[in-house]
Parts: sequence; C-alpha cells; structure tokens
Amino acid sequence: MDTEVSYNFDDIRPLNNNEVKDAIEALVTNEDFERAFRYIKPDVNWKEFSETMRSFKTKEDFKSKLAYEAVMLVANKTTFSLTISGRSRLPKDKKPCTFISNHRDIVLDASFLNVMLYDVGYSMTQVAIGDNLMIRPWIETLVRLNNSFIVKRGVSVRQMLDVSRTLSAYIRHTINDTKESIWIAQREGRAKDSNDRTQGSVLKMLNMSGDKDIVSNIMDLNIFPVAISYEYDPCDFLKAKEFQMKRDDPNYVKSQRDDLLSMETGILNNKGRVHFTLTQPINDQLAALDKDMEKNELIATIANIIDKEIYKHYRFYPCNYVAYDMLTGTKRFSSNYGLRDKKHFEEYLQGQLDKIVLPNKDEAFLRTKILEMYTNPLKNHLATQV
Repeated sequence: MDTEVSYNFDDIRPLNNNEVKDAIEALVTNEDFERAFRYIKPDVNWKEFSETMRSFKTKEDFKSKLAYEAVMLVANKTTFSLTISGRSRLPKDKKPCTFISNHRDIVLDASFLNVMLYDVGYSMTQVAIGDNLMIRPWIETLVRLNNSFIVKRGVSVRQMLDVSRTLSAYIRHTINDTKESIWIAQREGRAKDSNDRTQGSVLKMLNMSGDKDIVSNIMDLNIFPVAISYEYDPCDFLKAKEFQMKRDDPNYVKSQRDDLLSMETGILNNKGRVHFTLTQPINDQLAALDKDMEKNELIATIANIIDKEIYKHYRFYPCNYVAYDMLTGTKRFSSNYGLRDKKHFEEYLQGQLDKIVLPNKDEAFLRTKILEMYTNPLKNHLATQV
C-alpha cells in the first residue's frame, strides 16, 4: 500500500524541519508557554532561553537538547531514580519498533522512555498523543515540534473508521518508510485502576493499513512491549476522585481543566522510583499463532501476549506489597516490607485522601480505589506465575 499517495497526514504528523523556525518563534512569544515552562524552571532567563530556542534548526536539535534537558530536569526534581532494563533486547541493527506500554502518566511515560533510549544510543520514538490533550494551541505546536503525532478522539462514529485508517497508515508509514520507531499506549487513556489491558481496538487499528493477514500485518510493525512501574502515582488521588464522581453520576465527563490538572500534577509531583523494562519483542510468539483463528479471537490472543509480557516485567516496591496486604486483609507479602515501609505508605495514603474534596466524600471507597491502583499490577503479575 502506498500510504503517501493514499493518505494526507498533514493534520496529524509531527512538524517537518522546514516548519521548525516558525513553530519556535510562536512558542517563545507565547505567554502561556512561558508560564508553563517556569513551572519546571522558575529561574529561567527568558531572553537567553528564547535565543537558545531560536538556535534550533531541526526537530532533532530541539529533542536532543531542550526536550531532553527539560525531561531530565523533571526526573531529577520529582523521582528518586529513573532506570531502564532490557536494553540488550533492542534490535542490534536499530530496526524501528512499535513500543507499546501500559499507561500511567499522560506526559511522562513516553518522555521518560525517549530520554533513556537516547542515552543508550537508540533513536527517540515518535509519540502518539490524543487530541483531547491539545487544550491550548501552543501545546499542539510543542508536541508536534517534539516529534509527536496526533490521535483524533471524540469524532463521530461515521468519522472514526476514516480516522483510524489514517492513523494506522501513518504508523505503518513511519515504521516501514521513514524508519522511525513509535510509542503508543496499549489503550486509549490511562488505566485509572492500573489494571493494564491492551485494547483490541488498538490492535484492530494497527491492522487496518496492512495488506496481508492479521498476524503478518502486526508482525510488520515489530511490536515491543514496555512495562512501566512508578513507585508513586502523583495522580492517584485525582483518579480515585474521578471513580467516585462517575459512580455518583454516570453521566460525569472529565473537562479539559481536569486533563490539564492531571498533566501538571503528574509532571510536578513526587514519583519515587520509576523503572522501565524493555520486555521481549513478540514476533516469535506471533509467528507461532494459527493465522486461521477467528479474527476477534486472534486479536484477543495478541493482546494477551502483550499483556503477559508487561505483567511479567513489572518492578515492585514496598508500597505494592503493603497495598496488597491492606486491600486483602492478609499478611501474604509481609516479608517484602518492614514496619517503616508500612507506616510510610499508610501516611502517604492518608495524605492523598486528604487532598480529595467532594461534597459527599466516600473515604472508604476512595481508599479502596487507591489501594487497587497499587495492588492490580502485583495481582496481574502473580497470575502469570501460575
């Protein structure tokens, strides 16, 4: 399929290098962008910063210098450690991959992955980001300058098929023609309860642009699952609050203000230890599948392969074991933490609950929801050991 002829990607693709100069000028003269950047670096000299920005001529300049520095600044301020394992599994020939991961933080999952890939000499990925996060025009300019492509959401059912086909074609074009890796979450939006499941709709979208059978189409994209483990999720209390609001009002829908608050909270607050595991490319497992399997069963099987790779490779911290025992009322994992760990997590949990303001606050429900967030990865991991 000649995707360049069949599709126009202009409204979703990252910026081209000939568009970088105008994009940077638009950013450095935008007061909202300046205000947002000062959250991360309050003492920045804006005149000097603007001149540095204007010196970037390509996306690669911007990504490897400013974007890298900004992400590492966030990591240094808000994590105890940021680590990666499984580097030896990266293709030796630097063959492009589709990195699919569980999704914890709106902004930082892909950003952290990219800086760590860059550090080990592997190219940064293009990043899939939902248009629901393009809350301000400068945000879209920034993410497309930073080599992200836009996933259109909230379109009509009639439009969804065309949108999905175009997105699928763009991803295949990026992997096979421009030879760049991409990152995409395993599902639309974050798993608010940390019960990470690959959505079949994501795999169906990836298959759309292929001209072979499902297994071959997916294999052509070189899927490489990534397991992301945050010791603490700064947005856990916001997610719990949303669970209660949806429970109390089935028609509740998040606002753009809510998304903006989640982005800010995730970026600026403590995450403790953060670890990424490059699991195992799945093409060998896909090659062993029966291609004549019924389509939905085949999609579910591929999703299960991705999920198991992620579940097997989580990294766990004392808070996961404490949460499991608190939620289940057992001492199953008491050997994995000490009294200090338990006391620290109980204080952390209460502190997060205290941040939630609701007129009919159901603290028992909210507590359970936060405990589930820290327990579900462990439960899913244990299920792979059976």
